Amino acid sequence: MPKAAFTTLGCKVNQYETQRILDSFAEIGFEVVPFDQPADVYVINTCSVTSQAESKSWYTVRKASRTNPSAKVVVTGCAVQMGINKQEQMPGVDVIVPNPEKLRARDYLFKEFPEVENWVKAEPKFAEIDHKKGRTRATLKVQDGCSVMCSYCSIPFTRPGMVSRPWREVLDEAKRLHNMGYHEAVLTGVLIGAYGPESGSGGLQFEELVTKLSEESGLERIRISSIEMHQVTDPIIDLVRHGAVVPQFHIPLQSGDTGVLKDMNRRYNQQMYLDLCAKLYAELPDVTITTDIMVGFPTETEERFESSLEVCRQVNYLKAHVFRFSPRFGTPADQWGDPVTPQEKQDRAKRLAEFTAEAGRQQVRRFLGRTMRVLVERKDKNGLLEGTTDNWLTVKFAGPESILKSLQWVRLDEERDGIAYGELSSPVRDNLRPLVQV
Repeated sequence: MPKAAFTTLGCKVNQYETQRILDSFAEIGFEVVPFDQPADVYVINTCSVTSQAESKSWYTVRKASRTNPSAKVVVTGCAVQMGINKQEQMPGVDVIVPNPEKLRARDYLFKEFPEVENWVKAEPKFAEIDHKKGRTRATLKVQDGCSVMCSYCSIPFTRPGMVSRPWREVLDEAKRLHNMGYHEAVLTGVLIGAYGPESGSGGLQFEELVTKLSEESGLERIRISSIEMHQVTDPIIDLVRHGAVVPQFHIPLQSGDTGVLKDMNRRYNQQMYLDLCAKLYAELPDVTITTDIMVGFPTETEERFESSLEVCRQVNYLKAHVFRFSPRFGTPADQWGDPVTPQEKQDRAKRLAEFTAEAGRQQVRRFLGRTMRVLVERKDKNGLLEGTTDNWLTVKFAGPESILKSLQWVRLDEERDGIAYGELSSPVRDNLRPLVQV
């Protein structure tokens, strides 16, 4: 039986799509193996959001070729689409799948190499897809594409067009996830708040979709992966207040300076962002906020960088993904060059990372003494159970392995290096539904 291995670079949307591709291979009989093992087919879902992500994507292609030089290497994703747009050669690649067609990766492979399809058909099929491999929480894609055209971003060129999945299809998938044993689904999309009837939802706006999922899917935790600040509307806040959505928002900042935000073609300024965060803290006592912050944008001076630090001081993020600007082909910012030196970018990234790490520790301390609901996900190397609260705190505590993949109540006692350590508070109940990994 042919073996296939899969890997993902980049965002949760990519992760969701890779799982769909994997399922399409497994359902016809491919044996799925870890990516670092020998396989007959390697499928790589690439990313191009930064030059580093793009370089890592092509390094992964080379790695697959080294692991098994005779294997077929199938590539898709944003770095591949960017290469198609630029008409670049892709050494070491056997099958190129355009980004909009990525869920048909198996068909592209069979068209290029029919002998692989014949091999699969000739072999006895494995009984079922093993849904015990993979993640503890489900990712549920509801939307794709972005047309905002931020001046630094290549996504409108690699994921063109705004598409919303029909709400009935999303709800049906959410119900399947519940039936498979999941407690939590993370709603994801490229511009998730733009979900709506004008792009194919079948009638529902994003807030209405989330309400429908909370009422009818059976899932106990619904999380929004990333949402633009102007899309955090009062109805969304109400959904968190009433428990339909967990109290954690990932709201990209990108820059805390109004001038840089204007140059980035972002649709808000510093004060608008700060006002929203203040409103969330005031109205949702348990809320935490995470973010993405770019350093080294072409018009970011040291003074403008300090504005980003000031926003971090006021917001106190639980976590922040800090990354460095790199020119992306075809974007307006690509025309402006890359005037901030690598050393300056490194220094700024380090300062932001250190500052936001301390802010994250402060956020964890804010909840010490509380008993909070934790999705128990794994056992760490020291034998402690580890999981996450509704508001995205990482928690470790002693407990029996039998409660893995379940929701438990844990009292948070102390903070160490941004992690809450606590004690199992509720009795261990054998009838708690376990969370099956997929």
